[in-house]
Amino acid sequence: MASGVTVTDACKQVFDQRSTRNDSRYVVFYIKDEKFIDVESTGDRESSYESFLEKLKIVNGAEKEYRYGLFDFEYTHQCQGTQEGKKEKLFLMSWCPDDAKVKKKMLYSSSFDALKKALVGVAKYIQATDHSEASPEAVEEKLRSTDRM
Repeated sequence: MASGVTVTDACKQVFDQRSTRNDSRYVVFYIKDEKFIDVESTGDRESSYESFLEKLKIVNGAEKEYRYGLFDFEYTHQCQGTQEGKKEKLFLMSWCPDDAKVKKKMLYSSSFDALKKALVGVAKYIQATDHSEASPEAVEEKLRSTDRM
């Protein structure tokens, strides 16, 4: 189901810059005026996963907000017969809290495909509705599921 929401050029530019210069750890996107997906914030290479989650889980007054987040996740990995090494994978998360407004939930859910198509090269897509699904442990488990043993 398409929502009619389009991805701004700024989103594509930030993604391309992140890919070529590798100067940011994360990017947070939001839907502006129910028409465009735009960049809300970025975090430099030294930013932590916790700071990414803080930016993702914005509360506007009493209302919880939806967001999309792109994060370059680092973890250690060891294939059989090799030494342990650092691995990085880029994932795109759709943050949709269960207790947020239904209309926005529908808008963000139906617009996720447009962002996925615009950001080519993302290793994994994750949908999270609460902290347990967005925790570093849960994300690492999902990313490791695509690793070779």
